[in-house]
Formats: sequence, C-alpha cells, structure tokens
Amino acid sequence: MDTFDYDDIQLIPSKCIIKSRHDADPSIQFGPHRFNIPVVPANMESVIDEPLAIWLAQNNYFYVMHRFQPENRLPFVQHMHSQDLFASISVGIKDAEYEFIDQLKAAGETPEYITIDVAHGHSDYVINMIQYIKENLPDAFVIAGNVATPEAVRDLENAGADATKVGVGPGKACITKLKTGFGTGGWQLAAVRLCGKAARKPIIADGGIRHNGDIAKSIRFGASMVMIGSMLAGHQESPGNMIKIDGKDYKQYWGSASEVQKGAYRNVEGKQMLVPFRGSIKDTLKEMEEDLQSSISYAGGKDLESIRKVDYVVVKNSIMNGD
Repeated sequence: MDTFDYDDIQLIPSKCIIKSRHDADPSIQFGPHRFNIPVVPANMESVIDEPLAIWLAQNNYFYVMHRFQPENRLPFVQHMHSQDLFASISVGIKDAEYEFIDQLKAAGETPEYITIDVAHGHSDYVINMIQYIKENLPDAFVIAGNVATPEAVRDLENAGADATKVGVGPGKACITKLKTGFGTGGWQLAAVRLCGKAARKPIIADGGIRHNGDIAKSIRFGASMVMIGSMLAGHQESPGNMIKIDGKDYKQYWGSASEVQKGAYRNVEGKQMLVPFRGSIKDTLKEMEEDLQSSISYAGGKDLESIRKVDYVVVKNSIMNGD
C-alpha cells in the first residue's frame, strides 16, 4: 500500500481559466447547508464554544459543538433554533447518550447535524448509535467516526451514516500513535485517499493539517470537509486561556483524550500545549478562503471540483527544501 502524508505531496498546476482568484468559488454543499469553505473547527473544548458556534453559523461556516458539557446540549440546540441557526452537536455511545436522543425527540428538537464522536469509530456500538439516531431523528445528518479504513467507511455508511470522519491520531495534540502503536499519524492523507475511494457519501478529513495548502490536498484525495484543530485554536474567540511567555501571547490547546479534558490521568491519548495567539479567527478563515481560491486557480477550474481532477507527485517530505 502506498503511504504518504501532506508534506509528501505536491499538486501539479493546470491551465488557469479565471482572471482573478476572487472569481473562484470555494464553497461546499455539505448535508442540508452550503458553507463558505470546506473547513470545520475541531469539536474540541479548546477550539469551539457556544459564542463561536453562533458566530460561525451566522457567517455561513460549518461547526460541530463538542460533547464535553452534555447537560448543555439540549439548551444549545434550542438556543440555535430560536435564532434560526442550524444546530450541530456531538454525541458519544454510552447509555446516557441514548437517553439524550430520546430527550431531543421528546422536545421536538432535531439538530441538523449530529456527529458521533468516538476515537475508534469502527465499532458495533457506533453502528448501534447510528441506527438509533436514524430511527428516532431521521432528518438529522449523521456524521460518524473516527475511522481509518475503507471497510470502516463502508460499514458506517451501510448502517446509515450520512458522512464519515477519517483520522485516527494524526492531530498535533494527539499521542494515540505513541501510546497504542495504532493510527494514521504519518499517513493521514493516504488514509483519506483510501477511504475516499470506498466512500459513497461525504468524508471529513480530520487531523494532521499544518498548512492551508493541506486543505486543497485533502479535497484532491476525496474529502468534502476538513476538520482542523491546532490551526483554528489560539484565536481571540478560542476558549483556551491566554498565557504570556517572554512577552509573547499564547493560548492553551488540549486534546479531547488528554488529562486536562478527562480531569484525571487514565487512558490518556492526548496532550496539552500552547499555540501562538493568532488574533481573530475571522482573519484566519478569510485567509483560508483566499488560499483555497488560489488553489482552484492553479487547478484550472472555477470551483472545488477542479481540485479533485489534478495530477500530483510524491516528493517524500522534501516540500520544505530550500526554505
């Protein structure tokens, strides 16, 4: 099996057909809504909170609210719907989560998007949860993950998932690959390619994004949406605390399986770190949009679909040579 990651790949330009990159359309239809760009902040407590979710929804960006304050999820859905905004939440697979689905149904609240957020998503328990959500909230767009193989994508799609999330441990705050020996760290982009070939429904590439150009590479190899953690942490709107070191500002960023998140050192597969303060997330998202427009112009098209058609070369980690 050919394996490679983001820094191993360069996309090859095609003849440009637009006068300006601003003529390129980087928007994506994902489930019931169309979004400005194929980017979603990671559903981590250090990346997303309710005020940021509201702003993202108001400004036509996709979001997935984390599941780490479960008692707030029903009020969150109700609050979003009271503002005529879409609700996108996360659930797990414990018994209490089935009760939560029952609560949503009883309240007459169907979130537009429900993400089943499990570290190892190729599981009978995830399949059971997909089926339960589809039986009780049939209009919800169900995202299931995380997975690493074509077999997993097929199994979750066959169970009723509307999209699958690909990536096991490639993120900057994740140490699954070190603690367990398993994962897609170092070959995440190849995993996206493999899973994308098997998928009949959208996939989300989750983790391992270090540069804006990696978004275009994810699209090239089959992703409809790209989930980003560390690059969308560290902003003014990010939940983490601000810390000043040697006159420079940083913000806290931690993995969902970290000791910080769990509140205890058990089954820890994540870590806490500091990321440089980046100002407003609005500017970062705008830069991502403009860089994607440039990618589309290099791909020789007018929209994201053109990126899927370009050739590429494997350069095996020499992309930064000469810098």
